[in-house]
Amino acid sequence: MSDVIPSWTALPFGALVLSMASLPLLLPHFWERRSFQALVVAACLLPVVFFLKQHGLEHELWHSVGGYVTFITTLGALYVAAGGVFASADLKATPATNAGFLIVGSLLASIIGTTGASVLVIRPLIRTNKQRKYTGHIVPFFILAVANAGGLLTPLGDPPLLVGFVGGVPFFWTLKLFPIWLLYNASFALFLYLVDKRAYAREAKENLVRDAAEQMPLAVKGKRNLALLGAIVLAAFLPPIWRELGLVAILLLSYFGTPKAVHEQNQFSFAPIMEVALLFIGLFVCLVPIELMLGDKASHLPIQHAAQMFWGSGLLSSVLDNAPTYAAFVALAKGLAHGHTDLVAGVVPIHLVAISAGSVVMGATTYIGNGPNLMVKSIAERSGLPMPSFVRYAVFAFFTMLPAHVIVTVALIMLERS
Repeated sequence: MSDVIPSWTALPFGALVLSMASLPLLLPHFWERRSFQALVVAACLLPVVFFLKQHGLEHELWHSVGGYVTFITTLGALYVAAGGVFASADLKATPATNAGFLIVGSLLASIIGTTGASVLVIRPLIRTNKQRKYTGHIVPFFILAVANAGGLLTPLGDPPLLVGFVGGVPFFWTLKLFPIWLLYNASFALFLYLVDKRAYAREAKENLVRDAAEQMPLAVKGKRNLALLGAIVLAAFLPPIWRELGLVAILLLSYFGTPKAVHEQNQFSFAPIMEVALLFIGLFVCLVPIELMLGDKASHLPIQHAAQMFWGSGLLSSVLDNAPTYAAFVALAKGLAHGHTDLVAGVVPIHLVAISAGSVVMGATTYIGNGPNLMVKSIAERSGLPMPSFVRYAVFAFFTMLPAHVIVTVALIMLERS
């Protein structure tokens, strides 16, 4: 296979990822236009499509497109259904309250997905802290936990695990990742509490008085969408085609069955999911030749062990998006599985643990590492909350996660040797 996959076919994928990272900063006014984004995606995607068709690799192309359809219909259904639930709350904005938001959001992320949990929880969190001044650290911590690491326990939790489920990983296998889920999310809640405790001490007295006076209890509107979020879980067990049709039906039922007032209160917009849908079709298609090369040359690459797969899949997920990166590393791991027994979807279990954890948790390292990251950033900015720049956020995320990364690395090395 490698003799028909020239190295230049990897360039469109790299160009698209570089465009996603740099153009919003260099050409913000152009990047805001959907037509410009479509032009960039087309410029990267079309050469790959032409090459695959010319070399008889249409099956691989359509397989990737099928994975994209499952990915975006699931993400879209979760986004729309969660966007139809208006959680109204303005709690006392203490460090303990904010840490509690992270814990609850992390639990929800594995049930209704990082997208659903992010959309559902981010607005009450922002409202709760609107009377405070020193809150710039809260949403970045939210992205680490709720938009990423919180989804580590089920295939619905995060897109890479959904890709694995579609590829044959048993639905409940990901529960084995609970120790890693606990390590990351407990550390995020603790770090947020400590940082927010210092920030809370700096708040002006009048801000704290206003915060206490304007409290509102939790109230939920659009409760029918909670049932639809549960239906998305059930739809995941349907066979292909029926699954996607079911997800589209849930999306339509949610959107047209949700009162307009609820969408307005949630500031609901299709813009974030449309941007994700457009960019990700390019990522999925442009990844096909890279995936083929990785699977064919696995035994000759320097990535052979679980810890290497954890860091390799994680670092690439930081900049290449975690779902396609997961697929690429699973292809590599399958190439290394010859001669092994007790495989999970054709992969050595410890390798699948490493790839799953790395792809999910390190997808939090940049705004483009996971779809919900961009959504949360967009919602926060439209709510008037300034967010860190691309580079500043990446530095914060990497060093905040580093202690847990080190612990996981040591554990993977010890387990693989035992």
